This record gives sequence, structure tokens and C-alpha cells, in this order.
Amino acid sequence: MVRIRKTGSLYQVSFMPSLFPVNCYIVEEERFLTLIDAALPFSAAAIMNMVKRLGKPIEHIVLTHAHEDHIGSVDRLKAFMPDVPVYISARDARILEGDLTVDAGEAQKPIKGGVPKRMSTKPDVELNEGDRVGSLEAVFTPGHTPGSMSLWDTRNKHLIVGDAFQTHGGMAVAGTFKPLFPFPAFGTWDRETAIESAKRIQALQPALLAAGHGKMVPNPESAIRQAIGEAERKLS
Repeated sequence: MVRIRKTGSLYQVSFMPSLFPVNCYIVEEERFLTLIDAALPFSAAAIMNMVKRLGKPIEHIVLTHAHEDHIGSVDRLKAFMPDVPVYISARDARILEGDLTVDAGEAQKPIKGGVPKRMSTKPDVELNEGDRVGSLEAVFTPGHTPGSMSLWDTRNKHLIVGDAFQTHGGMAVAGTFKPLFPFPAFGTWDRETAIESAKRIQALQPALLAAGHGKMVPNPESAIRQAIGEAERKLS
């Protein structure tokens, strides 16, 4: 099952939305589209159907982080669109290459989650803090993975956060265990880093928070604050 939801220029394409929601997002610009994340291996056809409905070309594929449920259909999408560049953070590009080592200045904990083993597509562009992709600005929000990035729409303060937060099963910072949907917590690399990134997201005061798992949350300030408080209590 696929569910489409729209808020302004942002389309959420959600696969298995009731049981195990996996989201990707299409950001509409005047002349083109940007796809954020690529969901699961079987998701390519639904994504391409949505693109056809919108009647504009995808010009960028941006990956928030290097987990299988966010990069799953990249190879198939590239088969349809071989000239469209794929973006990921410079840090998580190493994970795509199979490098699971951590750097000296990072939390000395194992990188978790479904790390891709058979993805043939190589990123075309490695994103760094502040880089622009159309109207989107890259924001470094590590924690779930060492190189997790969020995308800030400079036109409307929408923030697509990957798994820095989840909203399915309850609003939560990456690494906070939610019994109704525990999987993002299982795949989180470092909870302390995730909390610091959540505070950075809070400081941006987004008008809309769009996560990898669960519904989009308009005016999320109160929910973000409560989720950070819960994460800090559970960490202590």
C-alpha cells in the first residue's frame, strides 16, 4: 500500500503506512523536483508514477543517511534516470562503501542499522553543512548515523529529518525506544549525539517536521521539546 500526502510544496510518499511506514519525499520547485530518500527496493515504480503525475523532472536524489530503508530503490531509479545525480553526506558516503569505522572525534560505538551491501550506485555529490540543492539547505544532524543530514527548505521552513526523529509510534528522538515502533532506536548509532542534533533542529524552529517513519508534523515545537525531554530522561 502507498499513501500520498501533500503539504505545500512537499509530497510524502509512504509505503506500508499503517504497519511499518517508510517514507520518502518529493520537494516541488518551479521547474523540477528533488527526491529525498528512496525507501525500499520495490518503491521505484510508485515514485516514478508520482513524478509522472507532477509533470516535472527529478533533478536531484538526496539521501538523508545510508540505511537500507532510505536508499532501497536508488539503483532502480538510476536505471530510469541515469543522469540524475545522487547526493549523500560526505560522512555517510563512507558507510555506503562498507566503511563502518568511527573517527577519533566521534562516539566510539558501532554503527548500527541496515547498512547496504549490494548497492551499485555511487554518490555523485558528497554533501557538507550548508550546501544547497535547489531551495534545500543541508543541515548536519548526526546521531542515527555519524553522517545523517536533514534538509531545510529555505522557502517555507519545512525540515525533512530522515531518522533524526520518528513520529510513528510516538514522537521520539533517534535512539529513544518506542514499543509501538522500536526499529529506529535499534538502528541508532549514538543517543547522546542524536539528542544534540535534536536540539539543533529545535533551534531552527521548523514550521513542519517530516520524518522517515510516520506522519508529517506541522508546528512541531511542543512535540520536539517533549521528545528531547524524554530522550534526556531515558539517557540519565
